[in-house]
Amino acid sequence: MTRTRPFGRLEDGTAVQAFRLGGGHGLTAEILDLGGILAGLEFSGAQGRTPLVLGLADAQAYFRDPAYLGILVGRFGNRIAGATFELDGRQHRISANEGRHHLHGGMLGFGRRLWTVEAHEQDLLALRYRSPDGEEGYPCNLEVSATYRLHGAHLQLDFEATTDAPTPFNPTHHPYFNLAGDPAVAASAQWLQVPASGYLPVDEALIPLGEVADAGGSPFDFRVARTLEAAFDGDHPQLRHGGGYDHCLVLDAARDHAAMLYSPHSGIALRIDSDAPALQLYGGQALDRQHPGIGRGLCLEPQGFPDAPNRSGFPDSILRPGTVFRRRIDYRFALPGRACGWDEVAAALARA
Repeated sequence: MTRTRPFGRLEDGTAVQAFRLGGGHGLTAEILDLGGILAGLEFSGAQGRTPLVLGLADAQAYFRDPAYLGILVGRFGNRIAGATFELDGRQHRISANEGRHHLHGGMLGFGRRLWTVEAHEQDLLALRYRSPDGEEGYPCNLEVSATYRLHGAHLQLDFEATTDAPTPFNPTHHPYFNLAGDPAVAASAQWLQVPASGYLPVDEALIPLGEVADAGGSPFDFRVARTLEAAFDGDHPQLRHGGGYDHCLVLDAARDHAAMLYSPHSGIALRIDSDAPALQLYGGQALDRQHPGIGRGLCLEPQGFPDAPNRSGFPDSILRPGTVFRRRIDYRFALPGRACGWDEVAAALARA
């Protein structure tokens, strides 16, 4: 089986490679050295090999992609208001790439840069990137590694980073999941469960207002599994801001997972485990104009709080010298079968 294949070239001639993980059965993944992009993820379901994430055709399509499909996000996932922050008494201006605000690391971020491949084995891909002082306006030299490991029905992603001066750092991962494996099946028909009692309300620019609101009785309460279709309320002012879900759910401290997702169409289920304090939920509503024809997927992004460098009441997002940042995201898949009850779904994921 081919472990590495060419994935096209960028406009400047840079060659991009795709690296395969897995033995061809069960769970398999394909990851690019461009942005550490998860370009493909497949699992054996009732209909054979089922694609689980949305993808694009070649490297240049990913480089031009405004939707951040599958990328490793950094330095800072989500938004920083006004593309500016104060750190240790000094004001820093970073790149503004969403109006006057900063999103997902800026103009190129981590997701449009070539990472160095340090190791590639059947079930492992280790990537490294050095983000120099001043890149996208951020202070300090940052050394970051991202290691994908595939074992059984798990795909595990580990971030590790060190810095030579203080800097905001909030990496995450941005795959779009449609476990149905069919763009004609609405991603919002998937069942979602998230152990989050609170969420972060946002303004019209999707910048957090600074408070943690009670999710109870709102469209943001997924503590009991339901579909996004069932939860959605088009009259809710928060959902009008982004034309749908694009909100940070604050995970409960006492939890044993970050999210579970299930497609009654394919019978495939996903459990996400992470040590991150929050989970960004994005419904993929902009994909209809950004990439017509690929359908929608749900982004479930474990991360720190957005705009944390500007919010003293949010968990600290500053990485300092002498500290090693570590964050793990684990994707666990199971096949409980079609049209199962939620107890069966949860039990299948617990066994996976």
